[in-house]
Amino acid sequence: MSAPLRRTDADHRPQPRSRLRRLAWGGALLAVALGALAAWRVSTTPDAKTLPPLAMADARQIEEGRALYAQHCAACHGVKLEGEPDWRQRKPSGRLPAPPHDDSGHTWHHPDEVLLEITRKGMRAPIAPEGYESDMPGFEGVLSEAQIRAVLGYIASRWSERSRAHQARVERAWREAGS
Repeated sequence: MSAPLRRTDADHRPQPRSRLRRLAWGGALLAVALGALAAWRVSTTPDAKTLPPLAMADARQIEEGRALYAQHCAACHGVKLEGEPDWRQRKPSGRLPAPPHDDSGHTWHHPDEVLLEITRKGMRAPIAPEGYESDMPGFEGVLSEAQIRAVLGYIASRWSERSRAHQARVERAWREAGS
C-alpha cells in the first residue's frame, strides 16, 4: 500500500486528494447556495392557498388588471377575451392559437395556482405536456405577482355567474386537496 500523495515544495500542483477535497467543498457550497435560493423563492412567492381566490379581486384590482390585460394580453387573447379564431385548430406552425378567456374558453376550468403558473412561466411543462410548444410567454419578471393576480382577477370578473361558480368549486377542491 502506498502512502497518500502530498504536496511538496518542489511541486505546487494540487495532488489528487487535495483536488477531491476542493471538489467536495465546492459541491457542498453549491448545494447550500441552491437550497438557499429555493428557500428564498418559496418565501417570496405567495402561496395561492393563503391568498383570496382570484375571483375575489376588488374593484381596484379589477381596474388595474383590465389596463394590464389591454397592454400585455389583448393582442393575442382578444380585447373582449374572445381569443384567436379557430383556437382549437393548430396553426401551420403546429402551435395552438391563443384561447379565449371568456365563458367560451376553458380558463375557468382551472384552479388559481394553475392559472398563476401559466401566466408566470408560460405554457410549458409541467403544466403542459413535455415537448409542447406554445406562443404563450411567461410574465414573471415583466409583471409583479400582484399585477399577475390583478390580470387574472379581471379575467375572472368577466365570467358568467355559472362559470365563476364552477371555478370556485374547482378552486375549493384544489385547496382542500392540498395540491
